[in-house]
Amino acid sequence: MHWIALSFSLPSGSSSSKRVAVWRRLQKLGSVSPTGALYLLPAGDESQEAFDWLAQEIEDAGGEALVFRIDQLAGDAEGRLVEAFRAARDEDYQKIATEAASAVTAERAAKPGLQDLEKLRRRFAEAVRIDFFHAPGRTAAEAALARLEALLGQGEGAAREIPRAGLERYRGRKWVTRPRPHVDRLACAWLIRRFVDPQAEIRYAETTAEGEVSFDMRGAELGHRGNLCTFETMIAVFGLGEDPALAAIAAIVHEIDLRDGASARPEVPGLDAILSGWSAAGWTDAELERHGTALFEGLYLAAR
Repeated sequence: MHWIALSFSLPSGSSSSKRVAVWRRLQKLGSVSPTGALYLLPAGDESQEAFDWLAQEIEDAGGEALVFRIDQLAGDAEGRLVEAFRAARDEDYQKIATEAASAVTAERAAKPGLQDLEKLRRRFAEAVRIDFFHAPGRTAAEAALARLEALLGQGEGAAREIPRAGLERYRGRKWVTRPRPHVDRLACAWLIRRFVDPQAEIRYAETTAEGEVSFDMRGAELGHRGNLCTFETMIAVFGLGEDPALAAIAAIVHEIDLRDGASARPEVPGLDAILSGWSAAGWTDAELERHGTALFEGLYLAAR
């Protein structure tokens, strides 16, 4: 594979703060140093641009920097480098998992606040962003955060058990939900076509015709249950709860839809703003669904 490399030096008289600032930038980028003077990232436009800007900052501070491309590493160097990238992210994931597990244990009797969870979620998102080689520790960290998030959701509004239904019962059916779909209905439409029936026909109306499966509307077959939004209900009904990527999306949809403070995922404010913009754009139901499908497919692939 190909790599982007940065080699640099700062003047001997440079302040320690400048050296620390450069080191922190390199850590934030997720770079790995096989030697003390050389830092590497997997080749790509973002890596190239990031190193180019950092090189300029180093030169502006009186130092010297060289950014170049490496097309091949000799011997087993590449394998060892990939493992170094994974080890760095595993270290991040282990710290997050440990802190999340400690929070669950310490706060089991007293409901914890969202501040610690929000910080852990941000750190997790930062680690995932620079997890170039899918470090195995990500799964444990995600599970630990999910347990902490579940603890925050316990209480009077906790969801009751929802019986599962076979997917075959819903294939080949017509679906109906309210017009002007927002976050919950858009996520549900994507889930129906992604996991239940790719050819599903979804209609937007205030009333239901005989034989249609209604969702996220008054008296719907599939709607809010306890403190679950309809998207979460569908995940439970269709037996999709073991998919961590769906669980991540469910936490985002739940918070935007219910606004009960049960999730502190960092994606919530940005996605909420996007959906609000769509609502203001005056798009048709079909346009909203089309954009929603692309959005949630992207979220799912990124989370997976």
